[in-house]
Amino acid sequence: MSGAYPVSPWSSFALIVVLFILLIIVGCGCFLGHGAY
Repeated sequence: MSGAYPVSPWSSFALIVVLFILLIIVGCGCFLGHGAY
């Protein structure tokens, strides 16, 4: 807990969550149709 430690699992976890959210948004957009935006 002293500042700069190497890459923790949290960074990869956050990256996966962000990609998952983007995937959901794009998927919903395609599902609703291009005219929805």
